[in-house]
Amino acid sequence: MRRIEPFFPLSHGIPRVDDRRIISGIVYVIKHGLMWRDAPKGYGPHKTIYNRFVRWSRLGVFNRIFAELAGAAGAPDRIMIDATHLKAHRTASSLPKRGALSRCIGRTKGGLNSKLHTVCDGQGRPIVMLLTEGQMSDHKGAVLLFSRLPQAKELLADKGYDSDWFRHALASRGITPCIPPTANRKVQHAYDKQLYRQRHKIENLFARLKDWRRIATRYDRCAHIFMSAITIAATFCFWL
Repeated sequence: MRRIEPFFPLSHGIPRVDDRRIISGIVYVIKHGLMWRDAPKGYGPHKTIYNRFVRWSRLGVFNRIFAELAGAAGAPDRIMIDATHLKAHRTASSLPKRGALSRCIGRTKGGLNSKLHTVCDGQGRPIVMLLTEGQMSDHKGAVLLFSRLPQAKELLADKGYDSDWFRHALASRGITPCIPPTANRKVQHAYDKQLYRQRHKIENLFARLKDWRRIATRYDRCAHIFMSAITIAATFCFWL
């Protein structure tokens, strides 16, 4: 609590409910996939928990906590990149879209879903995350994340990231790609098969995040609210 407390807004006027209790209630609801009104009474009024979660999400509090704690670990020597689908519940996509901001919900063969693009370090801890529509390809997500990649020596990725542009862009930054080539390539690029076995760590990362019920299934309509839930799960699983 001492590590994340400096990121919370200061209270004005009447002292607010204990932040530790509210954060515990938010974590409990997200992890167990409850409706906010079903939060245990020991965490206080459910409206207080929900309102605090939404207010701090709009202020970017949880995103800053994740970015600060992940950045404090320093630049890793090895990074990995991958993406996973998160199924959108009907409560997240039933009402018409309002406002200019995207909900980051798209339609694929598996139905309505969002896609989480993630870069992690060699230990399988998330460093950078991006939420997009479900139909966006892994390669397009890598293009959006490229400017935020840390300066590492190696990058591990699957065949979905095998493109000349991505390989040349990594080489221009001094990052060695460890990416298996697709079968239809005329020139089959060599890669370190022994090193590639370490890529299971990013798959384990997604598995741990999806253990949190409100991450595996998206119930939140607003993209920034859902992204806050993801950053809370990532922070508590890997950085605290």
